[in-house]
Amino acid sequence: MIIGDQIRFRGIEKEDLPHFVRWLNDPEVRQGLSLRYPLSLAEEEEWFAAMIKRPPQERPLAIEIQPDSHKDVWVFVGNCGFINTNWENRNAEIGVHIGEKRYWDQGFGTKAMRLILKHGFDSLNFHRIYLRVFETNQRAIRSYQKAGFTLEGKMREAQYLNGRYVDVLFMSILQHEWQLETERKAS
Repeated sequence: MIIGDQIRFRGIEKEDLPHFVRWLNDPEVRQGLSLRYPLSLAEEEEWFAAMIKRPPQERPLAIEIQPDSHKDVWVFVGNCGFINTNWENRNAEIGVHIGEKRYWDQGFGTKAMRLILKHGFDSLNFHRIYLRVFETNQRAIRSYQKAGFTLEGKMREAQYLNGRYVDVLFMSILQHEWQLETERKAS
């Protein structure tokens, strides 16, 4: 388990799949994702079977939060992980997804991002971590900026979303930038 402040990551279990299906079939939750079609439990089970065959460092992790820091109660709310890993150049694309809407806008996405960055830089020794985000996903963009990400550029009108084309933004953070951000927050 990877543990942070009111947040922890664990391996995804088969019992988690109905949550993913519920989240990913909710149009509001799907807004920030590239999914366009309804998802079945059978499809999620196929994804799970393929996912557990990947190397451990390339498997997504379940996000659990502790809504009340005075109680030892943990709630499964989403997932995060690295994709498109390039071990030679020490970089990877990152994704964080909070599917449980009642925990949106409470800082848990930012906490999850900070913890997965710590894992990526401290444990996996990445030099650069990047992400893609739709320009319309302002909640996510604010969270990524709070975690220290910098806008690198955009692909203009690269995604068709809700009847119109939107820009896809590229953001990244380098290991030394993350270390400076971590030191700044500690002082």
